[in-house]
Amino acid sequence: MTTTTTGTEPARAPAAAAARLDAVRTVADLPSPKGVPLLGNMLQIKPDSMHRILEGWARDLGPIYRVDIGRRRSFLVVSDHEIFSTALRDRPEGYRRPPLSGELVREMGFDVGVFSANGDKWRRQRRMVMAGFDPRHLKAYFPALVHVTERFHGRWDRAARAGLDIDLQADLMRYTVDTIAGLAFGADVNTLESDDDVIQRHIDQIFPILWKRILAPFPMWRYYKTAADRRLDRSVHAVKDAIDGFIAQARARLQADPSLREHPNNLLEAMIAAADQGDSGLDDHDVAGNVLTMLLAGEDTTANTLAWMIHLLHANPETLARARDEVLRVTGTTGPFTLEQMSALDYVEACAHETMRLKPVAPLQAVESVTETMLGDVRIPAGTRIFGTVRHDSLLARYFPDPETFLPERWLADGHPGQAASSAKRVSMPFGAGPRMCPGRNLALLEMKMAMAMLLRHFDIERVATVDGGPVRELLAFTMAPYGLRMRLRVRD
Repeated sequence: MTTTTTGTEPARAPAAAAARLDAVRTVADLPSPKGVPLLGNMLQIKPDSMHRILEGWARDLGPIYRVDIGRRRSFLVVSDHEIFSTALRDRPEGYRRPPLSGELVREMGFDVGVFSANGDKWRRQRRMVMAGFDPRHLKAYFPALVHVTERFHGRWDRAARAGLDIDLQADLMRYTVDTIAGLAFGADVNTLESDDDVIQRHIDQIFPILWKRILAPFPMWRYYKTAADRRLDRSVHAVKDAIDGFIAQARARLQADPSLREHPNNLLEAMIAAADQGDSGLDDHDVAGNVLTMLLAGEDTTANTLAWMIHLLHANPETLARARDEVLRVTGTTGPFTLEQMSALDYVEACAHETMRLKPVAPLQAVESVTETMLGDVRIPAGTRIFGTVRHDSLLARYFPDPETFLPERWLADGHPGQAASSAKRVSMPFGAGPRMCPGRNLALLEMKMAMAMLLRHFDIERVATVDGGPVRELLAFTMAPYGLRMRLRVRD
């Protein structure tokens, strides 16, 4: 358990306590990968493969080690899920989100949402966001998700009948953008039926550059703007305009129909109603920050997980057949999907959890210590940044037999797959843990099951491969995506 120290020690400790103190390590005592003078490990950290680099060092250096960036900067890496989960659960008192991400979001010109907020601001925003994700509201939002999924079916049906390759990640991002815009904001952006995917193109500019700036040793963009920086500025302006429009439209609906405050049609209306409560301490800047959070997190994480899931299912034909059999048994071959049908897709949900174990789209989760504290047997000072490599233990045989194999069945041992995924003893933590666990996890799983049910009901997957036919590469740009996957479908008779 993580404990916070007071900075004082008794004048004379008993022998047993003294022995425990002797076993305590400091940050300076921790092993570190061999670097170079002055720069430390700076040159070894590659932003697009940082997760694999840290995972490799963990195998050599143990469950907690230190990475040095120059002479005065360092961070810790924790690969032991039990140790890191203590930090995740000791939030917000013992640990917080590293402030740098919020600072960079503000510097770009955005308001900060619940993902980057800390302290009282996070507490207030969390209440507002959770009001939007109330299960009663999710049921009301479901028809919008059905509508977007039917459009998605139409897009892939046209591609299949024309014998065209599908840019898998790009199409899945269209689906998630349209879903979030419709489900969360009541906006019909319809990128699935248009090649003019302006908002998606602008959103896609933000995460990669934010990730590079978080890892940058020097903030060059503040002194000289590259062409990419200038494109980012244009995208930020366009996304901010879209967010302002979503909020204005939602406020107009609430003014025209005050009953929506009690029975909102979408997440944004629910958040505005919660923010407008007299004691909320929130305003439209907080709402805007969380609209951005939903756009970014809701697009990348769900789309990338779906892309990995389709890749893994295609590589495992028996598993794919079982998932299809479940979809056809539960949903039939025609008619709109229902919420009850989606709740019954246990094996498809197990496929999602197994995908997130093997290919977590957030393979690195970061926290920063608020005060001097203990993590495992290491005493760390306040302000220490810590990365958890959340996939490391998920690939160990002592936790998951045959750990490298895609086996969704392992999530069905105790009944419903969600029970194993939400167990207090869970090893795989794709949505985090503790008070800051992802508030949109149930919506994300619902989106995944809807997309997979549509695919498996209507199509056979002829091919999923990279453009050059080589192995699929993991590309980290804040979230981890499969690079360059293309898919060919055949309409089922």
